[in-house]
Amino acid sequence: MDYSFPCYLLSKQSIDDRALNKDVLSALRANLPNEPLRIIEVGAGVGTMVRRLVRWDVIRQCEYVMVDEMAENIEYASAWVKAWAEEAGLSAERSGENQARVFDQSRDVRIQFERADVFDFIQKNEEPADLLIAHAFLDLLPMPQALSPLLTLTNGLAWLTLNFDGVTTFEPTIEAALDARIERLYHETMDKRSTGGDSRSGRHLFGYLQNAGAEILAAGASDWVVFAREGAYADDEAYFLHFILHFVEQSLRGHPELNAGEFAEWLKVRRTQIERGELVYIAHQMDFLVERGSSDQ
Repeated sequence: MDYSFPCYLLSKQSIDDRALNKDVLSALRANLPNEPLRIIEVGAGVGTMVRRLVRWDVIRQCEYVMVDEMAENIEYASAWVKAWAEEAGLSAERSGENQARVFDQSRDVRIQFERADVFDFIQKNEEPADLLIAHAFLDLLPMPQALSPLLTLTNGLAWLTLNFDGVTTFEPTIEAALDARIERLYHETMDKRSTGGDSRSGRHLFGYLQNAGAEILAAGASDWVVFAREGAYADDEAYFLHFILHFVEQSLRGHPELNAGEFAEWLKVRRTQIERGELVYIAHQMDFLVERGSSDQ
């Protein structure tokens, strides 16, 4: 199987759609200032969030800045915008190498593509946004020290979604002790990343945000739950599951606490379960809508 990160990001759109906490999303709608808006999304990937917000009619008049450090993500996003806009019945046009416009008679979303490390972008950004978005991203950063710099990107709101919170579940059980060991070791790799990370970032964000002077307006679970119906997974969710197992394999290959043969057999069984439509995957995550404290502005 070809493991492409942009394809992984595309494959999880339907899963993220279900997972995003609808109470937190409602609070976002209720608290957004009048348009036109300026939005900055960090770790923006291939642009699935801006597509979602347009499709869900959350934004209509907006300048949307997509920040991602991976060249392949930005390149894919800049090419893909035309396809998803036309699919939604909108016109799309490019205006320069790093800009696009998605519009019709009532909507006008201007997208700016920024390939940059998030902390480099923070240093050069001159205009804070009305809304900062970090989707499935904060649990990859060094916390809590990264939070205050990130919040300087907004004059008001931050929507912080799909923050992993310490539960990875694969069902059905293969061997309970082995399943538990793999989950524990996988989470430990998140905590030991040289670039930062936290396998329980969701619960920790309550304290981190308050210490950073942000007011939590809404919070709730945003769990990934993936299962087959009548033996088949929806959309590209089988690819997503294969990619999750690929993450686990890459993270734990050669780990001294795992027998290599036993781990290889575990992966083989899990992949067979996907092909048969038997694997259920659950990951516990948290969403937050916060308002940046006036003392930080």
